[in-house]
Amino acid sequence: MTRVTALAGGVGAARMLSGLAAVVGQQAITAVVNTGDDTVFHGLYVSPDLDTVTYTLAGASNPGTGWGLAGETWSVMEALAAFEEVAGRSLTWFRLGDRDLATHLYRTGRLAEGIPLSQVTAEIAKRFGVAARLLPMSDNRVETRVVVEEDRHWTGDGPGRGWGPRLGEEPGRRGPGGPTREVGFQEYFVRMQHSVAVREVHFVGAPTARPAPGVLAALAEADAVVICPSNPVLSIGPLLALPQIASAVKARRPSVVAVSPIIAGKALKGPADRLLLELGHEPSALGVAKMWAPYAGTIIVDNADAGLAGQIEALGLRCIVTPSVMSGPAEAAKLAEAVLGAGAS
Repeated sequence: MTRVTALAGGVGAARMLSGLAAVVGQQAITAVVNTGDDTVFHGLYVSPDLDTVTYTLAGASNPGTGWGLAGETWSVMEALAAFEEVAGRSLTWFRLGDRDLATHLYRTGRLAEGIPLSQVTAEIAKRFGVAARLLPMSDNRVETRVVVEEDRHWTGDGPGRGWGPRLGEEPGRRGPGGPTREVGFQEYFVRMQHSVAVREVHFVGAPTARPAPGVLAALAEADAVVICPSNPVLSIGPLLALPQIASAVKARRPSVVAVSPIIAGKALKGPADRLLLELGHEPSALGVAKMWAPYAGTIIVDNADAGLAGQIEALGLRCIVTPSVMSGPAEAAKLAEAVLGAGAS
């Protein structure tokens, strides 16, 4: 049996994991999942990436969004919204469905009993019938924090794309100074709809956090290690911010296969392309390859980026060009076959 360990975060990773499961079976897969997005809402501990991976592998996720549960109802959020006038603020900007709430209630209760997140995650996966081994990156708290410039707006994805300027600045150029504010990941991503410019991203607690039990062994013993097509900064960045995980992945570099989430200069979902641009990286498959060069021996890019293969291989990575848009289960499985083939060769 081919053993696969994947670094995962969010919808793109969940689809990649589904494709891998279709090829090798869930029992062969260990997913090390980003928890930098974890937060507390209404007193409940929420693990968005862990839940997205769990629901997707269980065949229970909302097919329209890629996150949340299919057939969800929203009675609690509707009732909570009635309190917003009294509270004088939004209470429902981060929406939790009725059945999804049960997951968060269970997790919060177990954590309050002193049970580590890794064990609670295994219990939730078992309840949903997921056979893959799902591991949070750490049982220690690591928080993704984002420094944003609230007075900038995204000007669009055309040829002149960039951030709208402050008075006197050239479009798409970031001048010195300017008001900034540090916010949590969910406030940036959900409440602000990731439409504001980002100055910095950092991961509070990462330097001293220990990988969850089983993470380092899974990375060392896998036949192939996969960096899923997730946001390089926000989804994979928190995992690699843990020094022991970064070292373990680097030690496996020849058998590590990364999949670029950027196709023809754009992210299929989310702000990865804009974020790379804002933080000084090239928003392209080549830019992603430069980020992953210390960790991966192979990168898979879409046919649309075939022209970048030579430049990517000049970085010391093998570049495999193949269709990488996971528009359905068949496409995800085909991409998974290419990933596993690259990891085995």
